[in-house]
Amino acid sequence: MASDAGFVQFVVEQIDLGDELACKRLFGEWGLWLHGKIVALICDDQLLLKPTEAGRALLGGNPTGVPPYPEAKPWLLVEDLDDGEALRELLRATYAAL
Repeated sequence: MASDAGFVQFVVEQIDLGDELACKRLFGEWGLWLHGKIVALICDDQLLLKPTEAGRALLGGNPTGVPPYPEAKPWLLVEDLDDGEALRELLRATYAAL
């Protein structure tokens, strides 16, 4: 199931990184690039963070892994989309870890 355009817009607005963040269609879903590196995906109306130790640490505990498509390795599910500052920190930490 493809992500709803309204959900994609909501996530990008919550992250609020302006020109630092590019959001583009990717295989029927959406990819998020920070300074030219892919750091997250939006698939099936879920924000999935590229797996890194930095991302796992910021998400705390044992974050849920969700494959973005069948047979893919799991990415980290970001469940709290209401805290823009936390989302920016997650994406920046992931970028720095790559």
